[in-house]
Formats: sequence, C-alpha cells, structure tokens
Amino acid sequence: MTGGLVTAVTGSIRGRDGWPLESATVTLVDRSGTQLGRAAVDAEGRFALAVPGPGSATVIVAAPGSVPVARSVSITPHGVDLGAITLGRPGDAATPRTGRWVIDPAHSSIGVTGQHLGLSKVHGRFQTFSGEIVVRDPLEESTCEARIDADSIDTGNEQRDDHLRSADFLDVASHPVVGYRSTAIEPAGPGRWRVRGRLELAGTARDVPLDLRYSGTRPDPWGGVRAGFTATAQLNREDFRMNWNQAVELGLSLVGAQLLVELDIQAVLAG
Repeated sequence: MTGGLVTAVTGSIRGRDGWPLESATVTLVDRSGTQLGRAAVDAEGRFALAVPGPGSATVIVAAPGSVPVARSVSITPHGVDLGAITLGRPGDAATPRTGRWVIDPAHSSIGVTGQHLGLSKVHGRFQTFSGEIVVRDPLEESTCEARIDADSIDTGNEQRDDHLRSADFLDVASHPVVGYRSTAIEPAGPGRWRVRGRLELAGTARDVPLDLRYSGTRPDPWGGVRAGFTATAQLNREDFRMNWNQAVELGLSLVGAQLLVELDIQAVLAG
C-alpha cells in the first residue's frame, strides 16, 4: 500500500445476540504481517479504520470472551465497508443442545407494538407467561409452546389497559389465556429458523409464523445452562375478531390493525 491516508475500512461488530460489541478492536495487517492500523468500535459497534491506500490486507477482529475473526479484504481507492461482522463465544453452536428448555419469565419479555392515529407507536408487554422449547435431533422435529396471562397486559396507562382487557379486544373474562403452539420449524440461515404455529387469541385461532433467532448458550451462576432466543411476528388484530375502532377522519382510524410482536426469551435447560 502506498500514498497518504485517503481511504478507510468500515463496518460494525456484533455478538451472536445482535447487540454491538463495544469491547471489540479491529486491526488491519498487510501480507507481511505489518500492522497498518488499529481501531476500537463505538457504542453502536461501528468502526472506521483509516488506511494508507488501496490494496490487499487482512482484518482481525477480537473482543474479550469472543472467538477472533480474520477476514481477507481488497481495499479500493474509495475504501470498503465490511458490513456487520459477528463474533461468537467459545463453545457456541449454530443450534442449542437437545433437551427441554423452560422459559424464565424473570429474564424474558413478550412485547406488542401498535399504532395510534397513524402517528405514534404504543408499546405494551405481557407481565405473566410461561412456556418451553423442546429441541430435538433433527431440529425440524423440535417444538415450542407458550401460555400468556391475557390479564397481564401493561401499556403504562391504566384506562387503556382496562379497555384492552375488555370484550373489545382481549376479552379476558371469557378467554383468560393466550396460547401458542408450534406446528413446524424450518431452517432460515445460520442460527435462524421460521417457526410455524397456531396462535389462540381472544377465542380465535390463526396460523402465525415466528422469525426466530438463537443467540447462544451460557452457564449461569447457579449451575444451570441457559439459552437465548429472539423472535418477531406480525399479525392483524382483526383476524382475531378484535374489530373495535373509531374513525377519526376519512381513511384514518384511532387504532391501527397491524401489531408487531417481539419476544426476547431466556430459557433454562431442564433435561
């Protein structure tokens, strides 16, 4: 490489769970092993490493407790963006070990987001739930299920929560439990799956798929083993006969029909 500092290698560093790895460092070396530059990542996991000019080099990414990654790059006169680089931890696998994993509600969350007047989002979460994930070999034979206390909905506004519990929405008095049970699991890439399942909500059952991501397995301080999962789903509340609304003006309703469901799950290996 020759010339002045006219170009840069950029990208971001993340863990298997998708969060930025602020402790990561990025080092660039040439073919002879000479260090050309070194940079730390920012709070968003991004880095920008100035280099002498175009050419071939190797990027080495490292972070405490993670497995280092080395990648060969060809740097153009305009630089190169490496995108997101994921670091795993020693012992991480693409799938959790087989067995029954019980959801730990104290370290998990089930959130729901809807729209109000098409202007802002209303965020809610269910406070009480339980469930399990049974991992089998082959993975496609695995199952998952969850039971949610419908009365535990919490959006931070008591009047709104009471309305959500009423027959206009969740109909808690007649249908106190929201249930989900998988019917099929399909691989969708490294550490990712498409879970197909049946959601029972407010007395109606519909097929609702989940986009699932496995974020790794760790020992806990109490001698157990824990696994992390995140999942998202989109559904239309009107499919579950939750049709209440108020027209504000032509083409605009008070409450949006589309809902985003986000799950952040930590599960304990039970056997």
